[in-house]
Amino acid sequence: MPTPELPVTLGALRASRFVEQLSPERTLKEELRSNLLCKLERGETLFPGVMGYEDTVIPQIVNAVLSRHNFILLGLRGQAKTRLARMLTRLLDPHMPYIAGCEIKDHPLRPLCKHCREKVAVLGDETPIHWIAADERYVEKLATPDVTIADMIGDIDPIKAARTGRDISNELTIHYGLVPRANRGLFVINELPDLAGKVQVGLFNIMQEGDIQIKGYPVRLPLDVMLVFTANPEDYTARGKIITPLKDRIGSEIRTHYPLQVSQGIAITKQEAWTKRRSPVGIEVPPYIHEVVEHVAFLAREDKRVDKRSGVSQRLPISVLENVVSNAERRALKSKDSEAVPRILDLYAALPSMTGKLELEYEGELKGGDAVAREIIRHAVGKVFTSYFDDTNLRQVVQWFELGGSLKLDEDLPARHMISELGKIQDLLHFTGKLGLSKNESDALRASAGEFILEGLYAHKRISRNEELEFVVAERANREERGREDQDTRRSGFDPRKGGPGGGRRNLN
Repeated sequence: MPTPELPVTLGALRASRFVEQLSPERTLKEELRSNLLCKLERGETLFPGVMGYEDTVIPQIVNAVLSRHNFILLGLRGQAKTRLARMLTRLLDPHMPYIAGCEIKDHPLRPLCKHCREKVAVLGDETPIHWIAADERYVEKLATPDVTIADMIGDIDPIKAARTGRDISNELTIHYGLVPRANRGLFVINELPDLAGKVQVGLFNIMQEGDIQIKGYPVRLPLDVMLVFTANPEDYTARGKIITPLKDRIGSEIRTHYPLQVSQGIAITKQEAWTKRRSPVGIEVPPYIHEVVEHVAFLAREDKRVDKRSGVSQRLPISVLENVVSNAERRALKSKDSEAVPRILDLYAALPSMTGKLELEYEGELKGGDAVAREIIRHAVGKVFTSYFDDTNLRQVVQWFELGGSLKLDEDLPARHMISELGKIQDLLHFTGKLGLSKNESDALRASAGEFILEGLYAHKRISRNEELEFVVAERANREERGREDQDTRRSGFDPRKGGPGGGRRNLN
């Protein structure tokens, strides 16, 4: 709806300060360019909330806009391609005038469609003007194989022709598609390779000459639109491809990427994950939990059992962290703790948020998604543990287990009981100081830290943990595992340690 300070008729618009923004030279791409130049001069943040692209992707987008290019964002899933495209609306004018009632948001001083030209000819300066906000000038379409030329460009509408009594070849019987309706705005096509080749051909003239053709009728609409595409580079051959003439007309091809450093990934996950939630208990996520969750994503991207062509989305650590916090929240409510602090065991409880996001290679499929995810978690814990305790002698903790000690930590064990159990191990809670904790910290924080140390020793195979979540000395766990394998062998007649058809080693972790 127009605000009082915005002109509502064509005559008032011509007499206002806005008429300078409607000059013939100021096309949509020129509007984006001039607003971008102003932001660069003022040193504004161009894409707030998008991290890790400051020195790579964002400068390339800036160059494309300054060059007035249509461009494509190429990258694997979960690399903020669509978010970047949607944030381009920040480079548009806050409000844009158009002739009231026009389907294609026609320029008040240079109307394209026949309906608007006739309206201006009849009403003159009294032609009503409406205004549209920057966010409303964004049109997005997910490309699918069933999208047609009529959907994208338009078609002749026989019902409209019958109702108005016009000949079907009349321009006023056209039903406009998505691209004309995005006139004077941004049109984004996601997953471009999925678009049928003949529909991609229909975009040629729009990108080069700015006009469209509908059903062979001589209707020329020099549209003022900026086209932005997104695609997964592996989809060129997997599901479809971008035809060569269309690629030739795309001004810039910009590659996105996953976070290059763990610290960047942690910052993104902290920003996006829903962890600051209303809850009956206080929620605090220790730094080492953030690090382990992010290392899970980084290690999964490097794992040979995970499909590199599919990638590991940044949504994985976000979903895992949310699930980890939820499991800690559930435990705190069940055990009547006042504070929910995630533990490493909560990562194993968050497996459902991880396995669905890992596309496995043949080797990984044979092992199973759960087993692959558990191994990745274990390696992630080991890496983070090393960063904190690489120069620390934990021999006395290991020795406690070697002398016959064992410790079973139930996933739902209250923090106060867990501290009591961990206190049995000599000097274990003393080492939590390496994680930045003092003796005055809450039981929940100290319990989480103590369990992290034990999980770190388990990750480095200095102690073991059996399937009942009981920490024991490594040799004892190995004996138990061999005993279970012998039982399986007697039942099945197959020894997995010697090889043979069927069966396999049981996953105890």
